Amino acid sequence: MKQLSIFLFAIIFLAGCKSSEKINYSNEQEIFLNALKLFNEKKYDEAYSLLDIIALQYPASQYADDAQYYTAEINYAKDEYIIAAFQYNKLLRNYSASEYSKLAMYKVGLCYYQLSPPYDRDQDYTQKGISSFQEFLTLYPDDSLSLDANQKIQELRNKLAHSQYFTGEIYLKLSSPISALIYFDEVINNYPDTEYFERAFLAKIQTLYEIKHYEELKSLIPVYKNLFPKSGSIAQIDVIYNEIR
Repeated sequence: MKQLSIFLFAIIFLAGCKSSEKINYSNEQEIFLNALKLFNEKKYDEAYSLLDIIALQYPASQYADDAQYYTAEINYAKDEYIIAAFQYNKLLRNYSASEYSKLAMYKVGLCYYQLSPPYDRDQDYTQKGISSFQEFLTLYPDDSLSLDANQKIQELRNKLAHSQYFTGEIYLKLSSPISALIYFDEVINNYPDTEYFERAFLAKIQTLYEIKHYEELKSLIPVYKNLFPKSGSIAQIDVIYNEIR
């Protein structure tokens, strides 16, 4: 296995390495092992420079995918998540058979997860994070990282549901109940696995009641009671239901 071979080479290399030694830039293995040493010492800028030499001078080298992966790792370690995602994707494009491909694919999702903003901001990176993790799970459903990928998808989906629900609440405050219903329906139809599912259902019922859409309420309330029989809002819902019948 290539990574194990590199690890063993690195042990031998580091054991005999002196800081004063100059690097032989005609030897891509020596360049990479020096870069790896600097990376492990968190001397990221120096490591980056050496990895860049491999990318530019030895693109067909057996260390080319290693250099590409650790270039992305440096960007990730420096919280440069947009660049890191680009670098991981570059590895996936240029070295699709690399043994780093699986981890790079997961790390793309992790970059977007880190970039995902609070629920009241634009959620483009949140969507990208979900798509990336889902792509990873499609290819590696039984991998040890699949549990974490699923958990992060759930977290990101909950944020998207929160965003839609929050927008609905904003429209209610702006006295635009019809617009608010669109966003509550978005949560109900697309995010039933999130904590905002019941909240959106209840908000829709209350909004329909306020705008006197009683016929729709008559069919919606039994659905709510069936879905959430232990809800603390059942008594309140029954009052509305008895009033409109």
